[in-house]
Amino acid sequence: MLIKGRAKLDRRTKDLVTRLRKGDIAVICHDDIDELAANSLIDIRPNAILNTRPSITGRYPAKGVLKIIKAGIPVLDEVPDEIFDRVKEGSQVEIRDEKIYCGGQFIAEGKLLTLDDVHKKLEEANENFKEEIDIFVDNTLEYAKKEKDILLDNLDVPPLSTPILNRHVLIVVRGASYKEDLRTIAFYIQEQKPVLIGVDGGADALLEFGLKPDIIVGDMDSVSDEALQSGAEIVVHAYADGKAPGLERVQAMGLEAQTFPVPGTSEDIAMILAWEYGASLIVAVGTHSNIVDFLEKGRKGMASTFLVRLKVGSILVDARGVSQLYRHNLHSKYLAQLIIAALVPITIILWVSPATRPFFKLLLLQLRVLFGM
Repeated sequence: MLIKGRAKLDRRTKDLVTRLRKGDIAVICHDDIDELAANSLIDIRPNAILNTRPSITGRYPAKGVLKIIKAGIPVLDEVPDEIFDRVKEGSQVEIRDEKIYCGGQFIAEGKLLTLDDVHKKLEEANENFKEEIDIFVDNTLEYAKKEKDILLDNLDVPPLSTPILNRHVLIVVRGASYKEDLRTIAFYIQEQKPVLIGVDGGADALLEFGLKPDIIVGDMDSVSDEALQSGAEIVVHAYADGKAPGLERVQAMGLEAQTFPVPGTSEDIAMILAWEYGASLIVAVGTHSNIVDFLEKGRKGMASTFLVRLKVGSILVDARGVSQLYRHNLHSKYLAQLIIAALVPITIILWVSPATRPFFKLLLLQLRVLFGM
């Protein structure tokens, strides 16, 4: 195996994909590669991925690296962390078998992951998952007791100028299958014109589909400058003590923003905002709502999400995965029937019309001559 490419390095995969290009060598530091990161890497098509951490640990069924390998992108696992010091951004890198060279010098060695390796880890994960669930549930209940008063009582929500009362609200998180789901509900968006809330990178997801976010909520760590400058209202997620690390970035751009100090995730507070301002329906795309999602995000529990969904559940529609339930593909048989049904009345109208009757007679005469009739 001989692979060449320019190295692009970042310990945060979501930051790396903004600079990574097709044919590059991606150098990451990512335990248990999640599905969203996998999809982002696959879309770019690097020549190889070098990971200084185990791409799948066997702690829980993280299937990101499985998707990457199935897409034909080689993954070298457990590369020494020193590669971040020994290889510069943009340097030409060669991978010969499992050895990594830069400038003709040996740099490090990794382990080439195979499908068999990944399947063994997935089997191991299935055995370990029960223990992970036990720990996760205990943590969720413990934090739920601490956070229930904050999340379920009346909250001091920041003032918003976007009208939400009695309107549908679409909350978009850049999670698994968000692209497919947004395509599937495109007609709903066009018809209902809901308030569009982008959660961090979800604002960029809306822009990808030609939609302008009305409100951007989040820590401001994965949303682009373009999205922040789109004219949307900005609500920075602050810690319970009021500190909001993302506020500095927004203010440095000369933009105004509100802060909302609430425990939990940014998508939780997006739902709280929609609820508190009287939305008639909340539609969520790409949100994180199960144990694997939260383990992939490095969270030990989902207390806030559990409590918030209890609060807003009566008006919440989770559209995640709806693209798997319903597809717009039209069967060829039905398409042919539709075309024939449309052509019949058109043909009759043209045949009986005095203006087009000579044309049809001439066409019929030519066909008789052509086929000797």
